[in-house]
Amino acid sequence: MSEPIRVVPLYGDVMNVYADRGNLLAVQHRAAERGIEVVVLPASLGDPLPDGADLVLIGGGQDREQQRIASELAAHGARLRDWAAEGVAMLAVCGGFQLFGRWYRDGDGETLPGAGVFDVTTLASGPGQPRCVGDVLAASALADVGAVVGFENHGGRTYLGPEARPFAIVEFGWGNNGADGTEGAIYNAAIGTYLHGSVLPKNPRLLDHLLAAALTHRSGRQVELPALPSPVAERAHEAAAAVARQRGFPFLGLAR
Repeated sequence: MSEPIRVVPLYGDVMNVYADRGNLLAVQHRAAERGIEVVVLPASLGDPLPDGADLVLIGGGQDREQQRIASELAAHGARLRDWAAEGVAMLAVCGGFQLFGRWYRDGDGETLPGAGVFDVTTLASGPGQPRCVGDVLAASALADVGAVVGFENHGGRTYLGPEARPFAIVEFGWGNNGADGTEGAIYNAAIGTYLHGSVLPKNPRLLDHLLAAALTHRSGRQVELPALPSPVAERAHEAAAAVARQRGFPFLGLAR
């Protein structure tokens, strides 16, 4: 391609639970392996969004970090929704996923506005409700991604609205809310998920899916990347899947 893909990490200095910034490093490394040029356009508190993007990344944070960015992120909502509608690839993880939804009601009862990219809402867990913690193995709704693995640790319960579809169906783990078996959400080329890890280094097919979507947006034509082995990432994926099967609990479709 004559132009690099534009990657926009949002609030990377604030939203970085479980080293979610590693997703950017994975994108840069895999792009270099494939000969794809990347320009990184970070935006944090007080920064305007760049004029354009092909891939947006945001990680997770606890309630205090979410409170710091929520109003500003919501103010960027119209631009982010426009980008999502035109096919910009996105990966929003945990707290970032919650704030890319319509709203998040935190543990203090405060309702934080969301950017509205996904038709989801999130409620902090109530008294006596456990946190959703553990290793996850789930079947992605994306045919070219297949099984996904990661680690979840969230108190919020996320519920999909009528315009949302899940990113994956849980085999082992809690997923969005511990009750309906869904994990994350998809809108066009935007993906929301609760999977940490960082998630991309041990899910190479998901990483390639996002790169292909970013290239498709940048070029204006459908891009399908040729197969390219990633032995270390593939071994990490297999190991994480085995851990989820051994240490996790099978999802039974019951509220916990």
